[in-house]
Amino acid sequence: MRLTALLLFIGICGSAWAENLSDVYDAATDHDPVLGAARAGYEATREVVPQARSQLLPNVSASASTNWNEFSFPGSAFLDTDPGSPTFGQTFSLPEQEYNENSWQAQLRQPLVNLESWFALRSAKSTVEGAGKQLAATEQNLIVRVVQAYLNVLRAQDLLDSTTAEEAAVKRQLEQVQQRFDVGLVAITDVLEAQAAYDNSVVRRIQADGDHEIFFETLRTLTGINHESLDRLSEDLPILNPEPRAQEEWVSTALATNLAIAASEARLQAAERTLRARRAGHLPTIDATATHRRFNTNSPQFGVVQTPETETTVYGLQFNLPLYLGGFNHARRREAGALAEQARQELQDQRLTVSRDTRNLFQAVATDVVRVRARLKAIKSSQSALEATQTGYEVGTRNIVDVLQAQQRLFAAQFDYADSRYNYVLNLMRLKQAAGTLADPDLRELNAFTDPNDPVQRRHTLSGYNG
Repeated sequence: MRLTALLLFIGICGSAWAENLSDVYDAATDHDPVLGAARAGYEATREVVPQARSQLLPNVSASASTNWNEFSFPGSAFLDTDPGSPTFGQTFSLPEQEYNENSWQAQLRQPLVNLESWFALRSAKSTVEGAGKQLAATEQNLIVRVVQAYLNVLRAQDLLDSTTAEEAAVKRQLEQVQQRFDVGLVAITDVLEAQAAYDNSVVRRIQADGDHEIFFETLRTLTGINHESLDRLSEDLPILNPEPRAQEEWVSTALATNLAIAASEARLQAAERTLRARRAGHLPTIDATATHRRFNTNSPQFGVVQTPETETTVYGLQFNLPLYLGGFNHARRREAGALAEQARQELQDQRLTVSRDTRNLFQAVATDVVRVRARLKAIKSSQSALEATQTGYEVGTRNIVDVLQAQQRLFAAQFDYADSRYNYVLNLMRLKQAAGTLADPDLRELNAFTDPNDPVQRRHTLSGYNG
């Protein structure tokens, strides 16, 4: 009784702790390494603006030096040869000289005219704008990645349910055929056909069982945590055509708001401004300077110590015109021009790609809507066909192979219906992503159609084969 109560408690708690799509997405926004790297990259890129701005702002530098000087004189003595001197004819030794000199200076420099730095600052701002669009695109893409990983788990569970049900049904069919063979109603070939069908169903179920665990593990790479139970999609999920219904309206919206296009446009603008900066590299620059310097020395002059000190302040304008730098400026201009053309071509490619993908995804969603309805009808048709085939087998007009194939078609139709619903959801999210309109509310709206009363439980072990 205690064990039964414990198992019941675990089952209730497992259902209560089932996570929905919003729970998984919230965990992914905090732990997904791809998004984390994109955020860090954006923060790093933002620093190019203050770096570029610093070339237009005042800068102050200071320097100091101290020197110890030692002088000695060859011969170390001289003879006074001046007849009028009272020391005429006497020899004097020359003393060695040792003294210290030290100085310091500080300089304030303010660029007044520097077009290259000005255009470089504008290029840096465009670079940061592009990085921001790219980060937003990564955040958008996380929604699609989470939805895809979540749906893959549900898809794997539906496939596992379908293959498990197929295995059980074929096993029952095998048992019935064996009984009919034992009493001589069917031939051994029917038994062999049923056994082969059963073995194949076991293989499909084992494969589905393994995929089930794989997709749970894949989901963990997004969120950094293990998920034991996920809510299924409700049958109330509406399968509707995309709004607006006109394909070209989606394309126009995509060309105007797609984040990948916006990022490419910002990169092109940055490249063009960099080119203008490089072209300004041969222009003169003018800086205003203010320099304060102080110098002192203790220099002995033949036994008399002098301590001169000087202190000066100089204000000036510096004009610099690069005439020839070994071809450096010309090479940089050519490089910037080629990079601008590269960015221009990449933008054109991005526009064509987004336009193509938007049209294809619009068509895919419209097709998915029809496919879901058709799959639902196929289930009913397959069920009726199976019942008719079983009746025909009972009266001898159909063989066991027909029954097994009819069963397989029914279970395949059931899985295809679920699979088409997941494809519809994922393609709709991708369509909104291509149009640049995908946002957090879209995921929350989808989450409203998850069913907490029908969770998917994680299986940590593969079920074996007892055939």
